[in-house]
Amino acid sequence: MKTSIATILTLCLGATPLLAESHASGDPEAGEKVFRKCKSCHMITDDEGNDIQKGGRTGPNLYGIFDRVAGSVEDYRYGDSIVAAGEAGLKWNEEDFVAYLADTKGFLADYLDQTSAKSKMSYRLKDEDDAKDVWAYLVSVGPEVEMEAEADAETEEEAKPTE
Repeated sequence: MKTSIATILTLCLGATPLLAESHASGDPEAGEKVFRKCKSCHMITDDEGNDIQKGGRTGPNLYGIFDRVAGSVEDYRYGDSIVAAGEAGLKWNEEDFVAYLADTKGFLADYLDQTSAKSKMSYRLKDEDDAKDVWAYLVSVGPEVEMEAEADAETEEEAKPTE
């Protein structure tokens, strides 16, 4: 019995790093390098105001982008189409993020079923692997990973046998 509990705990604890990566298929380290292209317009600043990546303010802060409603960062003036996409239910995930970066106007036109949709973002990242890597990087520095790590630590603590 003790052996099977120990085996289960080992398997669960070994899977912890996978939880942080479960929202992204790319390489966060490679994504950090590719993000250098993005930081002329975007920054990554956490909720306490700490800069993870200093950058421009032309685009919205990308901290916590995973599962965030599109066009919803406070105090940022988005274009009408991205706000409409958010209102229509667009929440950022890897698949939509990658498609958006490849063709922002085309993505919004398809999502909203409006050929007149526009995007204020002129930069395109057409390389799918690069876009997946950027997504992985953004997720890796976001609050979701911190919350998962805290939850995992609590689970580990609860799972420890009492002496």
